[in-house]
Amino acid sequence: MQWAFKRQVFDLIIFFGVLGIFGFFIIYPFIKREPSCTDGRQNGFETGVDCGGLCARACMEDTDPVSILWSRAFEVVPGRYNAVAYIENHNQNTAVNKISYRFRFADENNIYIGKRDGTTFIPPSGNFALFEGAIDLGNSIPVYTTFQFTEVPVWAQVTDEKANQLKILVSKIELEGEDTSPRLRATVKNNSLFTITDVDVVAILYDELGSAVSVSQTYLESLSGEEVRDINFTWPQPFGAKVTTKEIIPMFNVFSAELK
Repeated sequence: MQWAFKRQVFDLIIFFGVLGIFGFFIIYPFIKREPSCTDGRQNGFETGVDCGGLCARACMEDTDPVSILWSRAFEVVPGRYNAVAYIENHNQNTAVNKISYRFRFADENNIYIGKRDGTTFIPPSGNFALFEGAIDLGNSIPVYTTFQFTEVPVWAQVTDEKANQLKILVSKIELEGEDTSPRLRATVKNNSLFTITDVDVVAILYDELGSAVSVSQTYLESLSGEEVRDINFTWPQPFGAKVTTKEIIPMFNVFSAELK
């Protein structure tokens, strides 16, 4: 009887030993797996949980919020307006691939009269402009325009190669017909070897006091590496003030640019 009991104990030890070995080989890869940017842990060269270091996603604590410098609506024809938000991204080599936003409009009594929602990207470092056109507010006149991003940005790191090379240069800026039917001409050049797609080019005109007079936008489906293109902006009626300064801002998503 004692021998049978010892044999049972021995068999149980063998059974649990074999079970432990198999369990070890099953669990080990999960315990000792290589650090990754999707494992829910701060490891490897990461500076946060699955962010920073070699990860594409930048850590929120390492980024600064953007600054909304100003936002305004400009009458194009009676009842129709273009709106622009002028924004600064303080973060170097850090951008947002997609984010939602909202313009809100109020009359002289600060009574809400309409809104316009959209989605966009945030380019790395520097000033940029977000444009919404053909906004119909009926008989209401937008005296106050506010702008806000309606979700928390997911920041991503931009490679040095893209950050240093991706530039669209603007030259030969000329405004004519200012007192009748204004037309703004310019030349843009893709100063990189990347192909840049879906380029929105925003034009902002200022008076002698530095106040924005009017805005417009044109669109380029793509710009090949080192390609040069002429662009035009038009307005159906004269401005209410003399234009002294012209700013043209090319807008494109750095993450969609590719070497071809």
